[in-house]
Amino acid sequence: MTVDVGPQRLHVTVENPGAGRPLLLINGIGATGELFGPLRQHFTDRETIAFDAPGVGESSTPWFPITMRGIADIVAAMVRKLGHDHLDVFGLSWGGALAQEFARRHPDIVRGLVLAATMPGFPSVPGRPVAMSILLSPLRYYSPDYLRRVAPALYGGAIAEDPDLIAEHAKIRATRPPTPRGYLYQLMAIQAWSSQPWLHSLQAPTLVLAGDDDPIIPVINAKVMAARIPDSRLEILDGAGHLFMFLRSDETARRTKAFLDQPRLDAA
Repeated sequence: MTVDVGPQRLHVTVENPGAGRPLLLINGIGATGELFGPLRQHFTDRETIAFDAPGVGESSTPWFPITMRGIADIVAAMVRKLGHDHLDVFGLSWGGALAQEFARRHPDIVRGLVLAATMPGFPSVPGRPVAMSILLSPLRYYSPDYLRRVAPALYGGAIAEDPDLIAEHAKIRATRPPTPRGYLYQLMAIQAWSSQPWLHSLQAPTLVLAGDDDPIIPVINAKVMAARIPDSRLEILDGAGHLFMFLRSDETARRTKAFLDQPRLDAA
């Protein structure tokens, strides 16, 4: 479906509408909501909401750059247009940064927060130089062959042992890639953003998930976030890279459910 928020047109997919507590899924840089498929199959008891960020997939590309604060407000308007005042949020990588900003600016909406393979912005411990250089370009979204070549160095973990997953990602990413301007705007937004000054003020109970073999976001960043967020839990997946949500979707879903289904979150 399409949801119009001011001048922005967002492509949104809703599964299991009306079931359980809604779960908003926010993906990484350049990635569409469609890539959440492996995780969503474990949440048939919940309504799940995924979307393409501005400039990504079937969403419109803004004429001018939008800050993380601005995107968070767009997402909040989208959520309310879908009829929700309260939900849980799962943010992956770039989407984890946006999830933090969303939770800060709209604490009344966010019941529980899951931050996966993400960081708190500047200053953070940077990833491996090779991985960071690959991220500067959206080429992996346009060339399946390029993605297959760089995936092990970019994502780490066991991705090299799962050529089928790489092939599936290559197909989906090439079918609905970000626009060059949209990808650039996402890069600009994250580079100008930091949650370091206000992590201590986040109100939502938070689960921080990280892989200890992530070339993009070293695990130390997760430890920093968990230490700074007042009501948080840190869980580290041994041997997992940046894409543990896809390679180990059942484990990611199990840990996420165990956290979000706690009775104390309903009393929060």
